[in-house]
Amino acid sequence: MRGSETVAHGTQMRRHLCGIQTAWTDAGEATEAVAAVAAILDRGVVGHLIVFFSPAYEVETLTAALAAQFPGVGLTGCSTSGGISPAGSIDRGLVAIAFPRQGFRIVSGVLTQITRLDVEGAASTVRGLRRTLDHGRPDGGSGHRFALSLIDSLANAEETVVSAVAWALDGIPLIGGSAGDDLAFRSTVLIHDGQVCRDAAVILLVETDFPIRIFKSDNFEPTNRRFVVTAAREEERRVSELNAEPAAREYAMAVGLDPENLSTMSFAAYPLAVKIGGEYYCRSISRVEPDGSMTFFCAIGEGVVLTLAQPRDIVEATRAELESLDEALGGLDLVIGFDCVFRRLDAESRQVRHRIADLYRRYGVVGFETYGEQYRSMHLNQTFTGIAIGRAERP
Repeated sequence: MRGSETVAHGTQMRRHLCGIQTAWTDAGEATEAVAAVAAILDRGVVGHLIVFFSPAYEVETLTAALAAQFPGVGLTGCSTSGGISPAGSIDRGLVAIAFPRQGFRIVSGVLTQITRLDVEGAASTVRGLRRTLDHGRPDGGSGHRFALSLIDSLANAEETVVSAVAWALDGIPLIGGSAGDDLAFRSTVLIHDGQVCRDAAVILLVETDFPIRIFKSDNFEPTNRRFVVTAAREEERRVSELNAEPAAREYAMAVGLDPENLSTMSFAAYPLAVKIGGEYYCRSISRVEPDGSMTFFCAIGEGVVLTLAQPRDIVEATRAELESLDEALGGLDLVIGFDCVFRRLDAESRQVRHRIADLYRRYGVVGFETYGEQYRSMHLNQTFTGIAIGRAERP
């Protein structure tokens, strides 16, 4: 059965049917946060711990505290632009997902220097993780498998990383999120087994005895307004011209705003999308540069056709996705979710963030607000992706 406990510092935890424990705290200091979470978790059964943490924490202190409190436990995590706990969103603090040794088998690795990624080397690392997971299991493993990625978003390398990893996974589905830093865009960071990692990606391979399903959900639809990228600096994800006009001005005119007043709220409300294989995927704008160019969260290049999208009801779109997962799995036990920070901004601007939080509480969503989401071989924006775990009893 599920259960929950509360201790000091606004710290709570929940036990899920699959054996995973989730814990969260709004403690202001890194050591205090780790101590609070460690005090409430049953550490003796934990095999791997994932943490999503506020960029306000001193990351070296956080990493050392985690290693001290959870010796012998696999540790991974990243900075965020907000945490998601089973009790709702948290704007500061730490969210922890503690996987038990029983029912889950997890291996992890880190890809370094992803701005100059060695694709063959990355693929070799992932294949090595697969071999480790297969070791001693001649049938290749009898459980359900998925891969999870955490990526340093400021390296601007998600597309290359995801492509290499998905290739080497050979059909194992991939989901994940890009680290955030509360929309400061100064420093995003990962941790892996006691090490602080930048310009890196952490990859986990998970095999479980429980029913799972990966998913993606968005709440936009294309309009008839299109833009052609006519000038861009692809390595910087920066577009200087749309339709041969200054990018920010052309975009602002299309959405009826003053170019001087464009903000993250504007970009969340009026996303751009690209059509790939018959489906539209968001290519969100992160900021307007002083010269009137626009920097994106995703790879962008000259000749790309962007379509102005309009939002659908974000609450109903999210509800429909979670209800579908609940039905498909015979009841949801836990959802590990990666939610674009622009979805939060859009929900805030429409004054429905509390309704999204209610849905996340009802269906046990835990995760973080990202600068980008990964789904299979795609890097996405303004999307909610994740892995849903069903309520089936332990085998």
